[in-house]
Amino acid sequence: MRESILRILQQEGHISGETLGHRLGISRTAVWKHVNTLRRMGYEISSSPRSGYFFIRSPDLLLPDEINCGLSTSFMGRHILYSTEVTSTQDVAEQAARRGDREGTVAIAERQTRGRGRKGRQWVSPVNDGIYLSAVLRPPLPPERALQIPLIAGVAAARAIKAKTQVVPALKWPNDIMLNGKKAGGILTEMSSDIDEVHHVILGIGLNVNVLKSHLPAPLQKTATSLIDVCGRRISRVKLVQCFLAELESIYREFLTFGFGSIREEWLSFSNTIGSEVRVVSGSDTIEGMALDIDKDGFLLVKEPGGHVAKIVSGDVFPPTDR
Repeated sequence: MRESILRILQQEGHISGETLGHRLGISRTAVWKHVNTLRRMGYEISSSPRSGYFFIRSPDLLLPDEINCGLSTSFMGRHILYSTEVTSTQDVAEQAARRGDREGTVAIAERQTRGRGRKGRQWVSPVNDGIYLSAVLRPPLPPERALQIPLIAGVAAARAIKAKTQVVPALKWPNDIMLNGKKAGGILTEMSSDIDEVHHVILGIGLNVNVLKSHLPAPLQKTATSLIDVCGRRISRVKLVQCFLAELESIYREFLTFGFGSIREEWLSFSNTIGSEVRVVSGSDTIEGMALDIDKDGFLLVKEPGGHVAKIVSGDVFPPTDR
């Protein structure tokens, strides 16, 4: 009911409590109580005896009511677990997956105290300025095909950023979102599976949206950036989340139906890795050469100086001169 009231207020501006109540089949007192709850959540709503309620603005918070108001998906993000602070949204989504929450359940938070990236690295999560989101996926796939999910999620993120900011990001294999050569976001997947069956995948994204450079630790200020730095203006995190979830649902369905092949070309169109000289650290191995392509499975193909083409399943990519 609160979500319905919010949607009507956002769409119509002025509306009387009596009209609201009649439209929703509740009393004026019930409307008043719901409006006061919205005010406590941070929504600015004025009221007067003559014109009724007037919607002024929403808080810059990733509240479920706010995200659901205008969300176009059928299952992705339809169940949102919201927190002001968590260790990591990956932890919250993992717990949800293990207790049987449905596919598309999303954990989202304003701040993470122990946000993480690949290989247990820390992801710095300034409060109220980034997107820290993890989704529960239950793909009917063998585990090896689930390795392509970070790549399709990268395309969904790139689509959403382009749509909402007109900035075209770059994708660095396998999971980084880049703006002007600096890292703005990353994608993490953690999987529970048997040898031949995936139980669930937790897909996480961390994205610097309205994070000011001064709010990042000094060591990151040379290598990290955010959308506000590139665009020069604040970006609606709610609208960006809505767009990302819609793009993720669309590309996930395409992936399950047609495989990675149709998405591969779009990933390549955003890539800043292919065609570059690279140094790849994969486990205890270091491989240098020209990044030629990604294959049908999403593995990176690197041509070494001697002509051998190495297939890399997982690793970190650096410029060849980076030591």
